[in-house]
Amino acid sequence: MSATAFPNTPSDGRVLSRGELHASVRDPVLDTMTFLNEITHRYPDAISFAPGRPYDGFFDIEQVFDHLRGYLDHLAALGRTPAEVRTALYQYGPTAGQIRGIIADSLRADEGIDVPSESVVVTVGAQEAMLLVLRALVAGPEDVVLVASPCYSGITGAARLLGVTVVPVDEDENGFSLTELETVVARERAAGRRPRALYIIPDHSNPSGNTVDRDTRDLLLAAAERHGLLIVEDSPYRRVSPGTPLPTLKSLDRSRTVVHLGSYSKTVFPGARVGFAVADQRVVGEDGYTGLLADELTRIKSMVTVNTSSLSQAVVAGALLAADGRISTLNAEPAAYYGDAMRTTLHCLDARLPAARREELGVRWNRPAGGFFLSVQVPFRADNAALARSAEKFGVLWTPLSYFYPDGGGEQALRLSTSYLTKAEIEEGTARLVDFIEAQTAADQDLVPEPVHSRPR
Repeated sequence: MSATAFPNTPSDGRVLSRGELHASVRDPVLDTMTFLNEITHRYPDAISFAPGRPYDGFFDIEQVFDHLRGYLDHLAALGRTPAEVRTALYQYGPTAGQIRGIIADSLRADEGIDVPSESVVVTVGAQEAMLLVLRALVAGPEDVVLVASPCYSGITGAARLLGVTVVPVDEDENGFSLTELETVVARERAAGRRPRALYIIPDHSNPSGNTVDRDTRDLLLAAAERHGLLIVEDSPYRRVSPGTPLPTLKSLDRSRTVVHLGSYSKTVFPGARVGFAVADQRVVGEDGYTGLLADELTRIKSMVTVNTSSLSQAVVAGALLAADGRISTLNAEPAAYYGDAMRTTLHCLDARLPAARREELGVRWNRPAGGFFLSVQVPFRADNAALARSAEKFGVLWTPLSYFYPDGGGEQALRLSTSYLTKAEIEEGTARLVDFIEAQTAADQDLVPEPVHSRPR
């Protein structure tokens, strides 16, 4: 057919104006991971402290089949017929999830969270759980969601997609500032807005690595109840950290103030994409309706993902059953590994930048006891341009902490992830990082840096 057959059809087809698309497609928050992936692929030999992912060495392909078989055997032991087992594996399954009882049992055994299985919604990772909770709680333009800041970019990204206003509440040395919470709540209400919820990662937060101490947890619950706030507690790093964790906010919750989010991405494997929300808050309607917030989340989910993969749920359930529901048992070895990785990173940083030199440069970092992340304050702008120089000239990657501040901040700080590296990679990576920090500081101060080879390696 000749090109002149359709003379009114442009050769490049329909062209859309980006300005006519939803504003979220132009939001810098949605570009952060794209930039990191691009830099990673551009410099494949760089040692990367950027990805917050589990260490590959703990994954064994055969385990997937073992977990799957374990779950199928569990169904058979419950008296399910072969046809029912086949349906459970191959069909869509209930929107709220088909392993809710197993998850509820696990939470009871490991976390002291005692809730009925009906309050659990199985989601496509914790990211979907965030989306569902935001959509359910924010009813109008006056509603806002508070977030502990700096915060995981997934919650701010989901909020931008939904047009939800996010208001930061700054962390402090205890992991969260109650004084700042009081100030922010009062300010928002004075402006005619209604704070609906507070999103927080109390244990080894992403990105800072900070943990909310025990006393602050009790005070935070009391403050939330006093102000009529729901707390949205995200908990991905508790069971990949060494030692006994502090109690979850949900386990301390006596007034159904906490919506608890969980993920099996770190504790089982990310490719499963299985998370959950515990939403046992009662919901009543003017027509006499009574139910749980979990029911409302399920209604929304039916229009988002329909259901969570039955195959993925089966594998996760098999992993839980194999450990008698205890993620702590399942992750004993990984938690020890990640704890050692964090200690190695801190030791190497201390050795390569002793206290006197850190003070001279204006560099400092926190000291998480677990989790995947720590944050480093530096005397220069740690932006995308600095990251590109770090990758190209020094062969080391990290994440700008500014990515995680909803309203700006963190311009002179970076996040290090310690989870994905071997001890040898950490030792070499911290050496390269310190070389970069020294050189970048000198360049910003218009000084000549000490030759790299003269510093101890």
